[in-house]
Amino acid sequence: MDVTPVIDWYHANKRDLPWRAPDASPWSILVSEIMLQQTPVSRVLPVWTAWMERWPTPHHLAEATLGEVLQNWNRMGYPRRARNLHNCAITIVRDFDGEVPTGLDDLLGLPGVGDYTARAVACFAFGDPHPVVDTNVKRVIARALHGDAAAGHWSTKEGLSLVDESIDRPVSDEAYCHSQQALMELGALVCTAKNPTCEECPLTTHCQWKLAGYPVDQSVLPRSQARYEGSDRQVRGLILALLRDEPTTHGLDRLEQLWPKTTQLRKAVASLVADGLIQETDSPDGPIYGLSWREPYPGE
Repeated sequence: MDVTPVIDWYHANKRDLPWRAPDASPWSILVSEIMLQQTPVSRVLPVWTAWMERWPTPHHLAEATLGEVLQNWNRMGYPRRARNLHNCAITIVRDFDGEVPTGLDDLLGLPGVGDYTARAVACFAFGDPHPVVDTNVKRVIARALHGDAAAGHWSTKEGLSLVDESIDRPVSDEAYCHSQQALMELGALVCTAKNPTCEECPLTTHCQWKLAGYPVDQSVLPRSQARYEGSDRQVRGLILALLRDEPTTHGLDRLEQLWPKTTQLRKAVASLVADGLIQETDSPDGPIYGLSWREPYPGE
């Protein structure tokens, strides 16, 4: 695939996001990628901005307590990502002299950094030509080149290979990395899962899915999303919200006012303690709970 039309479209239509700025630091890009896991750009942007003002380098974040980090994570959900970012900062300071590592293997070794995030940082921060494959990229390639409505059946390995093979070579490292950003943006804004705006797509003339009459992908059944209402996730969120908004310690009697099902509430408390997101302290009146304010730096 000639990626030039996609790159041209990207430069003309991309969203103006601060982590895409020419002077964006590798750290700011890593923070954005972890925050963007399972959270839309509109919710990430104000939190990312506040974080980068408060903790502009790994050193700054590594010196914070986990409790401070969780408080400033606000209500973005999936607080393990906040803990992972904190541990990333600690690891970067301890093992890489405070600089985000450039090598893919080193990036993959950071807490909470998987295949997608490592390749995104390597490509977008350091210009290394790795395929960066998220759901949006897979969908664009599946439709444009393979005539499939989606690519939910592709494994991670298949997705990386098929996206990499789709780029006509030779192409400069810079153009390759721009193509990955462009494919991602195209899937987010135009080649969307529902109601794609094909008339705006730079690939529309040669899109195999469009030429085939938009067939439905019968191999991939839509998955129903796990219900949030009444889930353990909801209970954990309520507990963290209380401890974030009232940064003091509370006994079980106070926590149990948050949820009518005592067994589920206590299970959520135990899981948050096990995850290191809240801490349990013994007292004469029984255990009390608060955000994890312990000082982990220079690192676990």
